Amino acid sequence: MPKRKAPSKPVKLLTGGNPQIAKADGDAPVRAYIAAMPDWKRAVGERLDKLIVEAVPKVQKAVRWNSPFYGVEGQGWFVTFHVFTRYVKVSFFKGTSLDPIPPGGTPKSGECRWLDIYENDEFDESQFLSWLKQAADIPGWIP
Repeated sequence: MPKRKAPSKPVKLLTGGNPQIAKADGDAPVRAYIAAMPDWKRAVGERLDKLIVEAVPKVQKAVRWNSPFYGVEGQGWFVTFHVFTRYVKVSFFKGTSLDPIPPGGTPKSGECRWLDIYENDEFDESQFLSWLKQAADIPGWIP
């Protein structure tokens, strides 16, 4: 008799709907995170991932702190995104080095800058690709 696979356990959504995914390296945990993103945010996650891979074909992927991280080997992480109740936040770790500087930031955010994507937002993919390429070319964040 063939063995039956145990049913997969549903991913727990944390405050704001952010998927709880264990820390791991590679494409598979990032895919699991994106698949667990609720509602319209899943399509945003899929698009972000596709654009990041398009901009940086040899990108390294991982899940850290319940968020997908993207980096360049030997240079650190350059971008991440995170689910919140009403939007998806895309953070560039060295955002103040990008031209133009992404719009999100506070006096306490240091070099980090971000872009918040709300439901039905249209964001400038050309600008986003430019930011990704710039961010991947500079030393990123190394925890």
